[in-house]
Amino acid sequence: MIVETATLNDVEEILALQKRAYLSEAEIYDDFTIPPLRQTLEEIKKDFEVQIFLKAVENGRIIGSVRAFLREGTCYVGRLIVHPEFQNQGIGKKLMGRVEEVFKAVPRFEIFTGHKSERNLHLYGKLGYRRFKTVTANEKLIIVFLEKYRIEETGDG
Repeated sequence: MIVETATLNDVEEILALQKRAYLSEAEIYDDFTIPPLRQTLEEIKKDFEVQIFLKAVENGRIIGSVRAFLREGTCYVGRLIVHPEFQNQGIGKKLMGRVEEVFKAVPRFEIFTGHKSERNLHLYGKLGYRRFKTVTANEKLIIVFLEKYRIEETGDG
């Protein structure tokens, strides 16, 4: 499995994977109208213009993806997805690690997920993300925002 930068040629495959991966989230919240399931091809192509998309590829097939963008010293990470057949194999961790490599000069990272998305919250916690804010989206969903600060290497070691 390799992790590399996605291209515009990958958008249809990434969008199809996104919709498949987010079905489990929709089931948790009993809400099949969540934005990742409703995103159109045109919308994801617009996202490509302003975000970096990474993809995890195995045997020529995209099995995971994540996107990120930089604004005012923070790397905003979004839509970490892994094909259901490949989950719990470290692919999400590798994608998140690559985001940190791509944005190596950035001091702060931010991501969000739903309050019932225990697997996501567990993964982000293992990767060093800490909760800093919650926002009630509707009666079924509280959005949990998490952040991670890059530890500066001082060379005093």
